[in-house]
Parts: sequence; structure tokens; C-alpha cells
Amino acid sequence: QVQLVESGGGLVQAGGSLGLSCAASGNEFSIYAMGWYRQAPGKQRELVATITSDGTTNYVDSVKGRFTISGDSAKNMVFLQMNSLKPEDTAVYYCNADYGWYGGTFWGQGTRVTVSS
Repeated sequence: QVQLVESGGGLVQAGGSLGLSCAASGNEFSIYAMGWYRQAPGKQRELVATITSDGTTNYVDSVKGRFTISGDSAKNMVFLQMNSLKPEDTAVYYCNADYGWYGGTFWGQGTRVTVSS
């Protein structure tokens, strides 16, 4: 059974930093990409950042220069370092693991990030 276990998140003041981590396990297929998505109250879930197995990264424009995604492919882990946080970054952040066409795509349970002004 595939599991994505997230940690990190919490409450921080605007301008502060937080780090998220996610560990994936339970799938015989290799991970093609991992990423972070977020969903703010009343809004649709949106992509924050992704990283592929070859290290290629992608960010939503609103977090470029403030957030950094990294991964540890040996441990099937992905990290998100969030700096210069803004109140509009407040959301539930979800980890995603893409195992490709045959392996499927899976989600973590979500971790809440709250940025106070």
C-alpha cells in the first residue's frame, strides 16, 4: 500500500520560514516526479512546485525566489523550503508522488501552513 507521510507546516509570521518534508513508500515502481500542491480555503488545489527524478524543478510564479523544492531519490523523499512567507501562502499543502503510467499517482494527507500578518 502506497503511503505518503508529510511533516512540517504550522503557524508562522509573515516573512518567516517553514520546511515541509514528505516520504513515499510502498510502491514497486520508481518515482518519476514528486511535488507539492496547496489548497487555500474556498480555492482549487494548485501546483506549488515539482521535481522530477532527474532533478528538473518547476514552480508556480507566485513562489519563485521564495520556495525551494529538493528531493532525495534514494529515500523517495521530497522537501519544500519556504522562505519569506506571505499570508497568501496560507493553505493545506499536499505532497504528490507520480510513479508514471503503470505506477499511478498518489497524495499525502495534507499539512496545514498558516501565515499570520
